Amino acid sequence: MVQKAKILLVDDRPENLLALEAILSALDQTLVRASSGEEALKALLTDDFAVILLDVQMPGMDGFETAAHIKRRERTRDIPIIFLTAINHGPHHTFRGYAAGAVDYISKPFDPWVLRAKVSVFVELYMKNCQLREQASLLRLQLEGGEKDAGEAKESAGLLAELSARLAAVEEQAEALTKQLGDDSTDAAAVATAAHLERKLTGLRRALDALEPGTGSASSVPSQN
Repeated sequence: MVQKAKILLVDDRPENLLALEAILSALDQTLVRASSGEEALKALLTDDFAVILLDVQMPGMDGFETAAHIKRRERTRDIPIIFLTAINHGPHHTFRGYAAGAVDYISKPFDPWVLRAKVSVFVELYMKNCQLREQASLLRLQLEGGEKDAGEAKESAGLLAELSARLAAVEEQAEALTKQLGDDSTDAAAVATAAHLERKLTGLRRALDALEPGTGSASSVPSQN
């Protein structure tokens, strides 16, 4: 059973963290607070997160610098980052956010429903990715065990087919989501989000294809961070 996803909230103002918790509590996931960039990086050392909501204006290490550190780490570089800012400095400032690795950039005050909807997309994808990785890991263990029994081999083939079908369903949902984002947005957010989803699903499909008989050994399956 997949556990609840963790969402990292990074803001130096306690009242902003409270507001984010109030908005996102309806998602019924685990919300983790960090009051600085340094504190956020410490949390990322030990826990896996579905998405990071990162305030741009913070004393000391600001959001851009924090994001740069996150993207340099292999463990955390693929975690989606949504920047939150109280100041709109125009296109150049927004572009800097995307250049730092953000998948979206939201100015305060933001629409609670919109923020919750955006976060829920990444939570859902994270949960599906976790399920697929768990199933692929179990199947890989079976294949590496070298089952000789025909019944077990047939069962493994059936599990592989089911896993492929589930991944295909996720890919279809992601494609629909990408189209929706493209229809609803004219800025770089849609492009960045689509690229992130495509990269994650491509990696999962590559790992699954490596498990197919005749396409390579299970030991060559790339890890999914």
